[in-house]
Amino acid sequence: MGKLVTLKIDSQTISVPEGTLIVEAAKKIGVEIPVFCYHPKMKPVGMCRMCLVDIGRPTRDRNTGDWLRDPDGSMKIQFGAKMETACTTPVSEGMVVLGMTDKVGAARKDIIEFLLTSHPLDCPVCDKGGECPLQNLTMRYGPGQSRFLFDEKKHLGKRVPLGELIMLDRERCIQCGRCVRFQGELVDDPVIGFYQRGRALEIITFSEPGFDSIFSGNSTDICPVGALTTVDFRFEARPWEMKPAASICPHCPVGCNLAVNVRREARAQGDKVIKRVMPRQNESVNEIWICDKGRFAYHYTQSKERLTQPLVRKNGVLAPASWDEALATVVKGFRQASSGLLALAGGRLSNEDLFNINRLATGLGSQAALNSTMAGGDLISQVGVAQGTNFANLERGTTILVVACDLHEEAPLWWLRVKQATERGAELIVLNPRPTRLDQYAAHRVRYPYGAEAATVLAMVNVLSAKRLKLGENAPKGQDLRQIEAVTETFTQAENAVVIYGSEGTSLESSQALVRACANLLIATNHVGRPNNGLIAAWQSGNIQGAWDMGLRPLPDLKSAIHQAKGLYIVAADPFGDDPSLVTDRPALPTFLVVQDLFLTRTAQMADVVLPAQSYTEREGTFTSGERHIQRFYPAVPPQPGTLPDFTITARIGEQLGLSLEGRLPTLVMERIAAQVPDYAGITYQKLAEVVEQWPIVGRQDVYYGGTTYENSQGIGVQLASAAQHGDPVSLGWVKPPEIPYSESSLLAVPITRLYDRGTTLLPSQLLGSRIPQPYVVLHPEDAKRLNIKNGDPVNVSLHGMTPTVRACLDENVPVGIVLVPRSMGLPVPGPELVKIEV
Repeated sequence: MGKLVTLKIDSQTISVPEGTLIVEAAKKIGVEIPVFCYHPKMKPVGMCRMCLVDIGRPTRDRNTGDWLRDPDGSMKIQFGAKMETACTTPVSEGMVVLGMTDKVGAARKDIIEFLLTSHPLDCPVCDKGGECPLQNLTMRYGPGQSRFLFDEKKHLGKRVPLGELIMLDRERCIQCGRCVRFQGELVDDPVIGFYQRGRALEIITFSEPGFDSIFSGNSTDICPVGALTTVDFRFEARPWEMKPAASICPHCPVGCNLAVNVRREARAQGDKVIKRVMPRQNESVNEIWICDKGRFAYHYTQSKERLTQPLVRKNGVLAPASWDEALATVVKGFRQASSGLLALAGGRLSNEDLFNINRLATGLGSQAALNSTMAGGDLISQVGVAQGTNFANLERGTTILVVACDLHEEAPLWWLRVKQATERGAELIVLNPRPTRLDQYAAHRVRYPYGAEAATVLAMVNVLSAKRLKLGENAPKGQDLRQIEAVTETFTQAENAVVIYGSEGTSLESSQALVRACANLLIATNHVGRPNNGLIAAWQSGNIQGAWDMGLRPLPDLKSAIHQAKGLYIVAADPFGDDPSLVTDRPALPTFLVVQDLFLTRTAQMADVVLPAQSYTEREGTFTSGERHIQRFYPAVPPQPGTLPDFTITARIGEQLGLSLEGRLPTLVMERIAAQVPDYAGITYQKLAEVVEQWPIVGRQDVYYGGTTYENSQGIGVQLASAAQHGDPVSLGWVKPPEIPYSESSLLAVPITRLYDRGTTLLPSQLLGSRIPQPYVVLHPEDAKRLNIKNGDPVNVSLHGMTPTVRACLDENVPVGIVLVPRSMGLPVPGPELVKIEV
């Protein structure tokens, strides 16, 4: 904390750091200074003038420079002739701020009256009613009667789509600029802006498709009126009708805190339904923002396609069955499979689910595996970012290295927070085969050929050890040694350093080499074991770190494991849908297959027994984020009839097999986790529900300040300490990067991750339909020209004996000879491999 400045605000004395704005200082002591354009997460602009206050400052003797004092010895205060904006004026020593005088009150009344001259009387039907800053502040400070004529109000478009997700009511807009500034300054997506001037001023979209940003929903939260609304909430409910439930986003490793708003509806026969998903403040995780996937993809949880009854295969057909019959069939099959059973779990399950699945498998003498192509969860527990790490504290003196990762697509909120860290002075190094959205903020950008990610990081370690650069056949072709030396110097000299690795173009084998190389770099530079230092994995789904912590591991050869198993227990995963090459026909599968899921996926369609599970909105549990924050989520709506939580289903199976598994309450499962998983010792649901004071203060009744973000009153979670932080020894490990099958005559297909994919939990969301692409591949225009392929052409892609037809997209940023294949598009590309593409 810097120098403290002492001042008075409405007779209250406060000391705050130098540079604090008056409006922020007032907020800290509970003094209300109303605002419209100001937002604590954005730079002040002083546009709306609602925050006008009277400011007095101590005066000095012009000759001596001494403070002038009144007869009673107090400093002589001189007030300015005009009022000033509290949102743009920093505090100064001895300042006196008056915000409750008649003069200030009259100014506030005038500002509100002026805003209402062009504002419609929509309050009875407006979606913002009940949480509208303009409405609230009008009641508090506005005139009881307007001096202007209703008939002279300006009338504009009432339903203007800025995109398929956001609607604009131009009449309601007060032109505060919050939405424009958020998109331009905060998330660097300047896709909306002001058009025209004066009373003709309006918000328009500049992008095609409209409002093309993955953060667009946040603009509706910070809008101080009902001008911007989401299409799924517009005219759907009033704020006071809904109850919020605390939850955690399951879609990516960030672990954003959510508030799920629900209410009972007649059209749902009196059942509770989800009306919207909002951000919940957690300054250590997602601050007060969420991406549009986390905001809109919840619709799958209420899909009419959800499984609501067990299915058992009879005479070759899946038929409805009772839970007793289904579980009896499962138990019989598992008992026969015994140690030949393979349990395969997905990364969207809770820690409690994963713990029980692992205990079931090991209890039968078999194994539980993780459906993932990323490695390194074990190393994260050793040298992952230490307890107390917060992106908000990464600034000058910090170096962030992002390797093999398109962070904007893989973990949007981390992308945003890394961007903000660079704006505070942190140095960013990006190592990637192609440009990404993060490049423009990087101090150093290093390109390497696909497959050389581990070798490139090892080159930095080699520079550190003063050895000759030897990268083998996978060395970055033409790589400038001086560039490697420069980034190594930057990384080594940093006071704090964080490494984020992803899955850009990697297989499980190459991912293992990459994470080991990253760990070596951190250990060699002594950037482990203390806050704001260590390793982070941009996992492909929400709780993969939790799966590693619970003892599950990816399989190096999933196809062989599946075909050698005597039985399969697949939970919250669709391996045959993700990679159809794993199985080509039903007889090739093991004799017994059980699938536990929300939908009748392609894998479930091939099962002997299908068990219906509950979604994350219908139950409680915990997730562990990529930063190893354990966070608790709560039930928002009653479960679909006929479904059970995953941990309960597994426990019931285990009970009939003679195993002791806890299936009654997730809190009881967590007690077992805390007792048997060393890193989770001492973790309880009560501890996860604890909260601390957070700044800025948002989510209270004064929604004018931070928007409709929800206060976190249900728990900010617990960040685990790494082994290095505990003082456990960590050492360098051997790395052998795999050989990549480059060929001048063939194209190399490499997998990439896209935020909007065709996964089980996104595809059912019709709201995001236009953002979810049909299966496609991306290649360089030179390769396309050689193959006589035009942009948008349907092409046949030959992989693993399969030839699916997909759309071709051309991009000059793709390296020549490379074909990018998005994951979760039904294309079998678990890692880099040669591919044949034909029109």
